[in-house]
Amino acid sequence: MKKIFAFIAILMVSILSTKSTFAQNDAASRVYEMRVYYATPGNLEVLIGRFRNHTIKLFEKHGMKHEGFWLPVDNKDNKLVYVLSYPSREAREKSWKNFSADVDWNKVRLETIKNGEIVGKVESTFLKTTDFSMNNMKSVGDRVFELRTYKATPDHLPNLLARFRDHTVKLFEKFGMTNIIYWTPTDKEQGADDMLIYFLTHKSKEAAAVSFKNFGGSPEWNEVKKASEEKAGGTLTVYVKSEFMMPVDFSPLK
Repeated sequence: MKKIFAFIAILMVSILSTKSTFAQNDAASRVYEMRVYYATPGNLEVLIGRFRNHTIKLFEKHGMKHEGFWLPVDNKDNKLVYVLSYPSREAREKSWKNFSADVDWNKVRLETIKNGEIVGKVESTFLKTTDFSMNNMKSVGDRVFELRTYKATPDHLPNLLARFRDHTVKLFEKFGMTNIIYWTPTDKEQGADDMLIYFLTHKSKEAAAVSFKNFGGSPEWNEVKKASEEKAGGTLTVYVKSEFMMPVDFSPLK
């Protein structure tokens, strides 16, 4: 009997491990699209309501997977940031074509813009995961997200990625930061040759400041930074941008 229970336990662990591997492989093979909507003055809540009550259901209807929706903590620009993913770029084009032609969508769109357009501008960036991305899309809650964007110096994106792969992501975890997902753009005109975009999470914005202070002052990081820059013949980044965000109530990732 003990042998049977032991066999069942091993089998269950194997099944769970296999499912986790499949999920990781699926995440790594998908095409991601980060979309940023700038609401017109006074219409951010209207835009959020349209997503909450209508748009996300229609995305699902047309085969789009919504990964997460966020609002910047300091939302001076009335932004809504969200990420969708698709099996392929071709699937993306088909989904959006069908979505745009959907009678229900057009009914909702016309209803919500009867007093004027609620979206002033839309930005879209197509992304793929890096080979070291954790694809850690499990919802936990009660945390703040940090979207970080790096522009690498010319021809040094591979060096920057190697530094993250071999050192930085581990040091982030050591100093209390959680790696979520790492991307590079797929299109040259959007930064395929020189951009790294990723999400971290922290217990709070204040906790993030403490973590980065400890990270930046650590001997390990400074040794890695020095060695990587000596190898490349200079700094690996032109700039680093950081934006703290909170997930909206209907975001699948919190």
